[in-house]
Amino acid sequence: CCKRSQAIKATYRYAVQHGIVISNPAGHLDGIVKAKKVEHRPSLLKNELPQFLLDLASYSSRGTLLTQLAIMFVILTLVRSGQLRASRWDQFEFAEALWRISAQRMKVKVEHLLPLSSKTKGLLSKLKQIGSDDLLFPPTTNRYQPMSDNTMRKAIFTLGCGGNTAGNSKAGANGFRATASLILNEHGFKSDAIERQLTCQKRNGVMAVYTHHARYTEERTKMMQWWAHYCEDV
Repeated sequence: CCKRSQAIKATYRYAVQHGIVISNPAGHLDGIVKAKKVEHRPSLLKNELPQFLLDLASYSSRGTLLTQLAIMFVILTLVRSGQLRASRWDQFEFAEALWRISAQRMKVKVEHLLPLSSKTKGLLSKLKQIGSDDLLFPPTTNRYQPMSDNTMRKAIFTLGCGGNTAGNSKAGANGFRATASLILNEHGFKSDAIERQLTCQKRNGVMAVYTHHARYTEERTKMMQWWAHYCEDV
């Protein structure tokens, strides 16, 4: 596409220079670019999730408890791994059961409010005992730095999600978002509520910010409580 447009523009540019035509009608092709290929995060199939959760429950016997809790936290909240690794205690409002992520930490540059299920609050209680005073997930080697982005990835592969064995898809920490989205849609939750939980929609203007905070709050709270029970019962 790009090579063809460049050839057309060059032809007309030659024609203008030699008086064959008076203008270059191909000038508008400057804005044409090849469509960016969409990359899908590797994720588990729906029927693979129960075994993964079962294996994850005993991961601390061969890895660290902090890594086990980090993976479970990603699954229960559906945040991106980068947001989780940088999470700090002052972002959490325990009385309201909310996790408040600042706009600077979000891809869509809008503050993100996540309702916390009772199971997620239980994980926070465990983390209070092993985390630092600032970060939820600091490595044991440096309590002032976030967990490495490779830590969860390696643990997930250790749990059999490297895509090398039959019945085990390749998966990464962000891939659980796709798995959860499929399951939540299948169980009748509103697609807009799911997208807002995943922060998949770009928003513009003051009204959009208001909508982000105000709409689907009750729906998302129920949805995340249901999702926590689902992960417990599968």
